[in-house]
Amino acid sequence: MRYGVLGTGEVGRTLAGRLVELGHEVTLGSRTADNPVAREWATAAAGRAHAGTFAEAAEAGEVVVNAVSGRVALDALRAAGAARLEGKVLVDVCNPLAFVDGLPRLDPVESDSVGEQIQRAFPGARVVKTLNTVNFKVMVDPGRVPGEHHLFVCGEDAPAKERVTGLLGEFGWPAERVLDLGGIGAARAMEMYLPLWLQMSRVFGHGDFNVEVRRAR
Repeated sequence: MRYGVLGTGEVGRTLAGRLVELGHEVTLGSRTADNPVAREWATAAAGRAHAGTFAEAAEAGEVVVNAVSGRVALDALRAAGAARLEGKVLVDVCNPLAFVDGLPRLDPVESDSVGEQIQRAFPGARVVKTLNTVNFKVMVDPGRVPGEHHLFVCGEDAPAKERVTGLLGEFGWPAERVLDLGGIGAARAMEMYLPLWLQMSRVFGHGDFNVEVRRAR
């Protein structure tokens, strides 16, 4: 399958690299066609790995992964172009995080989310929020954390969520450990988890942890 991954940070490169390892063709997108990080990644990965602009990555991908910072996600997707996202599954993994006076701040928070903003701005895209509640290494290697820990997905399009759950399975997340939280409005809760995750990472001294949900039957 062909994937377009938007964002050349650790998250974007990690997801793109794992997709290439799994046999997919991936275009890593950035603001400019000559982005040195994207070019270096594509050269190192070789073969099925390509570098390009946000628009080129969105055009090339059957599925598009938004891995830019949540604060610039809408700008990156506008650069990708609504027409190139039309009808495609758009996997949103970002969080709207910034640091103010050294403290983490989310914007939007509680009354909105980046996931919802993306779905409103690009109504033709099939937005699925997932992976934003774990470290980028755990995203593609859940075995770094012992136990039956869980991921979450949300979105308005049930077949899109099924397709993304299949992708998560390729990363090593069994379907029974992927919890569907419903419509894209659930992205608010998923994004608001980030401050708790950051506090735990400070206490633990690393990001190799996750939550396990246990329910009474």
